[in-house]
Amino acid sequence: MTTTLAPPLSAPPLSARLSLTPKTTLAGLLDGAWWPRSRDLAAELPALVDALEEQCGRITRVAVNPTRWPVVPHTVPATGHTVHVGWFTEQDPDKMILLSYTVGRCDLLVIPPETEPAAAARLMTAAALPGSVLAAGALMSDEAATGRRMRSALSGEDTWATDRGSAQPPLRHPVVGARMIALPRTPRR
Repeated sequence: MTTTLAPPLSAPPLSARLSLTPKTTLAGLLDGAWWPRSRDLAAELPALVDALEEQCGRITRVAVNPTRWPVVPHTVPATGHTVHVGWFTEQDPDKMILLSYTVGRCDLLVIPPETEPAAAARLMTAAALPGSVLAAGALMSDEAATGRRMRSALSGEDTWATDRGSAQPPLRHPVVGARMIALPRTPRR
C-alpha cells in the first residue's frame, strides 16, 4: 500500500481592512485609512497593494515613518511586481504615502493593529470623509481623547451602579450610545 501526503494547505491571504474616500471634487488631506493586522510591513503590504490596484493603479513606492514599523524592508513583493519602500522620520508616523504611475499619490491613515474595533471603525470613517482637513496625527489624537471620555463616562455609570444609587445616574443622550452627566447649575453673575 502506498501513502501519499498532500502538501499542507495554506490559508488564503486575508484581505486588507481599508476605507477609501469616495471619488469627489472635494480634496482632503487623506485618501482613506488602512487597519493592518500586524506591524509586519512585509506581510501586510501585499494585501494593501492588491486592494488598491483597481482604484489607484499599480503601486510602485511606499513611504512610512519607521517609528510605527519595527522593520522596514527596502522592497516588498506584490502580485506581479515589486514595491519599493522608503522611510522618513519627518513624515507623520500615523500616515502612509503610496505612489502610483497612474493616479499619483494616495495618503492613508494607518490605524495601529491593536486598536479596538469600534475605535478603528470611527477612524476609518473619519479618514474617508471627502474634503476633511484633519491630518492623520490629529485624527489619532481626537480618537484617543474620545476613548478617554468614553472610559470616563462608563466609569461614572459603573460607580453609580455599585454605590446603590446614592448619586444620580448619568442621563441618556439622544445620540445613540452617548451619555450625558448632569452637572450642578452655577448661578450667573
